[in-house]
Amino acid sequence: MARTNVAPSRRPTGSRQRALGKNASRARVGAGAVAPPETLTEQAYRVVEEQIVTLRLAPGDILSEQMLSATYGIGRTPIREALQRLAREGLITILPRKGILVSDINPRNQLLALEVRRELERLLSRAGAERATPLQRKHMLEIARGMDQAASANDDIAFMRLDREFNRLMVEAAHNDYAARSMKLLQGLSRRFWYMHYREAADLPLCARLHANQARAIAKGDAETAARGSDKLMDYVESFTRATVSV
Repeated sequence: MARTNVAPSRRPTGSRQRALGKNASRARVGAGAVAPPETLTEQAYRVVEEQIVTLRLAPGDILSEQMLSATYGIGRTPIREALQRLAREGLITILPRKGILVSDINPRNQLLALEVRRELERLLSRAGAERATPLQRKHMLEIARGMDQAASANDDIAFMRLDREFNRLMVEAAHNDYAARSMKLLQGLSRRFWYMHYREAADLPLCARLHANQARAIAKGDAETAARGSDKLMDYVESFTRATVSV
């Protein structure tokens, strides 16, 4: 049977988990985010999703509500609701009476997902440039500066957290619920694929700078430049994905 738990060295302790939550909160505050406090379900989703995306919960791991609740100090009901969302996004598979399986990663499936993501991201970038509020534009500029810093430092964790925040803000700024729901199904899969392969096949500073350029165009309200920035980023992500097939 697949692994039934996360190795102890990879499982955050209570103090490490509290630090993880605090660091993520600081990242959002530092980026100028103004958002209502997280619900327990949102907290559970953010924490478990990051553990899956960064491979601390690896493909093939078998999880349980009880184990996740004990590990991260969050009640089982929020954990259950977070797992249902993660299942919809394809990051886990819920096996009735057996457990929860962290999904495998497949480059060819990722290329199919990118076909959809390319069109959605262009639409969201253009719409965000046209519809973002002044506060959202300010936040976009702060994310762009953070991406520049992550590029200079080659900081993978900072990049991953900024990428998640950028995706969230781009979806919100577009004010299109239909595109938003579709895009949310793809983001975690894309971030996990990146994290798994970027050391062998990716140029993290280049990718961070491409994100920064796209964020600045949205912030400035330049829809055409934002759309082109989205296409350039997707061109890079596709070339990176194809490179992993031969790595």
